[in-house]
Amino acid sequence: MNRFVTSVLCGLVGISTVVMADPTRPKLVVGIMVDQLRTDYIDFLSSRFGKEGFNLLKNGGIYLKNVDYNVEDLDIVNSTAIVYTGNYASASGVPAKKVYDHASKYPVPILHDPATLGNFTNETYSPAALRLSTITDEIVVDGAGLGAIYSIAPDAMQAIIMAGHAGSSAFWINDENGKWATTTYYKEVPNSITQRNYRSPLSERLDTMVWTPTHALDTYHGVPPQKKYFPFRHTFPKKNSDRYVKYKESALVNTEVTDVAIDYIKSLKLGQHTDVIDMLNIGYTVAPYKHGIDSDMRLEMQDSYLRLDGQLERLLKAIKESVGLDNTLIFLVSTGYFDDGAEDEARYRIPTGTFSMKRAVSLLNSYLSAKHGNDQYVDGSYQNMIYLDHATLERRGLNLADVQRDARDFVVMMSGVADVKSLTDIVGETTPELRRIGRGLDPKSAGDLRLEFAPGWTINDDVRLPVLTWQVREGRPATPAFIMGPGVPTKIEAGQVNATAIAPTISSVMRIRSPNGASDKPIIF
Repeated sequence: MNRFVTSVLCGLVGISTVVMADPTRPKLVVGIMVDQLRTDYIDFLSSRFGKEGFNLLKNGGIYLKNVDYNVEDLDIVNSTAIVYTGNYASASGVPAKKVYDHASKYPVPILHDPATLGNFTNETYSPAALRLSTITDEIVVDGAGLGAIYSIAPDAMQAIIMAGHAGSSAFWINDENGKWATTTYYKEVPNSITQRNYRSPLSERLDTMVWTPTHALDTYHGVPPQKKYFPFRHTFPKKNSDRYVKYKESALVNTEVTDVAIDYIKSLKLGQHTDVIDMLNIGYTVAPYKHGIDSDMRLEMQDSYLRLDGQLERLLKAIKESVGLDNTLIFLVSTGYFDDGAEDEARYRIPTGTFSMKRAVSLLNSYLSAKHGNDQYVDGSYQNMIYLDHATLERRGLNLADVQRDARDFVVMMSGVADVKSLTDIVGETTPELRRIGRGLDPKSAGDLRLEFAPGWTINDDVRLPVLTWQVREGRPATPAFIMGPGVPTKIEAGQVNATAIAPTISSVMRIRSPNGASDKPIIF
């Protein structure tokens, strides 16, 4: 009897779903994250773009010219988490691409999960560390698990965050073998990508690829004359052990991503399933290419934008032919930061210096030993974070906040350090600056001290190998987002828009729930 009642109820639910199907909702959602996309370059190159790429998005929907993430220390992974969850690292659990591991004294990927296995890779990732639901998760819930959710990106963790907890699959390009790789957390492996790995792998194509300017040199404006006399030429020969990494950071990778995206749209018939919404998530890049012979990346950047515009045109054309743009909701969002830090030539005499984290940690431990007794007070460091050894402090009966304050006051006097904030200060959030920093930290993984370095300085995170080096350069260019789809008007919005508003806005257009931790209201059209 109970089995009969259950069958009847399930049948009624199915009938209700058909009756309630909303023909005005999109059949396909395409979410695109573009690493380090800038508004000024979009506007600067608008007249050189074709009609069916960036300009179609701009003229066919909402163009948000000033998306603000309201957080420090952005990277490709935590920015994607902010967009897809509608909340910050303090809630999502994704503060950075990597976090310090106290047990090994090494940084580990934030999505590292030894309970999973890699497919076409030795990497072991899953979205388990992501504590909130995503746009993609909510689409799956809305469709009672029937919607197909796919994600592709050069970066592994970006692909996984875009796929969410409930996605069908997430694929990325492996750094070691160039294959499209995934994790056993996701159960589906599309046949088209398997065939690509076996029949046309990057390993057999990459050494023939050359990145040179795609247009006549006199059409690139705002670059030094010598860049036109000696244009760039980037190759990825087999002898280079890091050739896949360099390729993933070049403009050429966007073509590979588009090829796979179009294969997915056609072979998986995305957007053609009855009464449910499918979603395809895509990661692109226009990040400054840092593997050239000089530090001037302006010509490569312009070429990256022009090439990406062409890839967007290919993608949108495939969507139009397969599903129809009227049936598709598309959003494209920048990752919200810009990393063009490169050491200036000595002839310009710009003030600079080199900061060694290894030396800083050693000096700090010596100082605390002199003040509180000889011991190991510093557990380790990673990037701009220093971690105290809490076990030592507890054994010695020392107050954590007091030691943090002592350490802060000592480190801030070091050359190259502009400011230091303790975790106790940050968690207290007494100023707008501290709130901005605090949003980007997960207290469960944050260091006891967060260092801010002086602009122009070179920072060597040389506590371990390989040494991580970067140049400090402040500056926050405006970053854009585009939304185009059913019910979305054509509009240019120049005012500031919070990145956390993207997820609830996309959810509102689809008329589904916002992610469970979304902290902002939808944008009012």
